Amino acid sequence: MGNKSPPSKPKNSGKFMMEMTKLGPWLSLLVYVVLLLKAEGVPVGITFVENAVAKGAVCLDGSPPAYHFHKGSGAGINNWIVHFEGGGWCNNASSCLDRRDTRLGSSKKMDKELSFSGFFSNGRKFNPDFYDWNRIKVRYCDGSSFTGDVEAVDPATNLHFRGARIFSAVVEDLLAKGMKNAQNAIISGCSAGGLAAILNCDRFKSLLPKTTKVKCLADAGYFINVKDVSGAQRIEEFYSQVVQTHGSAKYLPTSCTSRLRPGLCFFPQNVVSQISTPIFFVNAAYDSWQIKNILAPGVADPHGQWRECKLDIKNCSPNQLSVMQGFRTDFLRAFSAVGNAPSRGNFIDGCYAHCQTGTQETWMRNDSPVLANTSIAKAVGDWFYDRKSFRQIDCAYPCNPTCHNRVFDQN
Repeated sequence: MGNKSPPSKPKNSGKFMMEMTKLGPWLSLLVYVVLLLKAEGVPVGITFVENAVAKGAVCLDGSPPAYHFHKGSGAGINNWIVHFEGGGWCNNASSCLDRRDTRLGSSKKMDKELSFSGFFSNGRKFNPDFYDWNRIKVRYCDGSSFTGDVEAVDPATNLHFRGARIFSAVVEDLLAKGMKNAQNAIISGCSAGGLAAILNCDRFKSLLPKTTKVKCLADAGYFINVKDVSGAQRIEEFYSQVVQTHGSAKYLPTSCTSRLRPGLCFFPQNVVSQISTPIFFVNAAYDSWQIKNILAPGVADPHGQWRECKLDIKNCSPNQLSVMQGFRTDFLRAFSAVGNAPSRGNFIDGCYAHCQTGTQETWMRNDSPVLANTSIAKAVGDWFYDRKSFRQIDCAYPCNPTCHNRVFDQN
């Protein structure tokens, strides 16, 4: 190299270095944010299924159904995840009208992009078993967990009850876009979409080629039939009204409707024993949505004694925690209907949570919830690829320090 003297500094280099020093913390923050965004999700644009309108497969307001599709790559090119969004239900014309002009009733009101992370991440580090699959999020705009089908449209409300048609139209559209060549496929869903994955599990398998390996994954979809804190059986009545309003009976499993009232066949505990397709359940034993809306809904708590407890489980009184432990007992009793068949798996944690597969922090991260030293991502991957069975039920709250317990905003 010789004894070359160092190059002379360019003019104004000192000023430049001073400016860079000032920018240093901001650049570090920018890099951190970019890395975080890369870890936490990739934006995926919306696809409207325009040709579904002619089949009457439409949202509550008559607009076309929609989904977000992130294409697979490499070895995952013929593997498919079809995930159904959640968002509760509407049980009569009034509650459906309340949804009709929102994203839960109209594709015109939906965000044009959704962030894909967790189970839908395209990063190998964050989603090692499914990162290169075709990943689809189907938007929810029918209010019936994709089970309704009423031909008549009331001109006064212009409400369309066509959830089951949306399900068929979306699957048909995806088959035409390559899913007809699927080697592996998973139907999944969160909340009301998780219930849709349970109720449509065998139906989904029947629509795919016989050569496709099909399994089902329900996240926070195991809603149970219990009395609320006032002693009323409100959720049973509510589900019966949903099924009646949407004409769902003909799309619920006949193994259930042949022996029980159709409204009771909206409860997984009355359906799961007859499902023949392999299925995995991710659920919190203290499901925060069920605690807030089934166990202690506002109508059953007129003085708001449960309000602070429902916002943050750490605010619950000893008596309220005792009631919630009773809910866990009821949940596990209802969940026993799943049985112990080798094709079934479950990750039932003792957390105050709802929907845990679609966010990176609960799906797979250094601090994500674990059972038997296993994350949800690892448990689901092992089960899907038949590497290892996984059926774990957590101990009672607050025994699991890895929980990400939901804390809700005051509003």
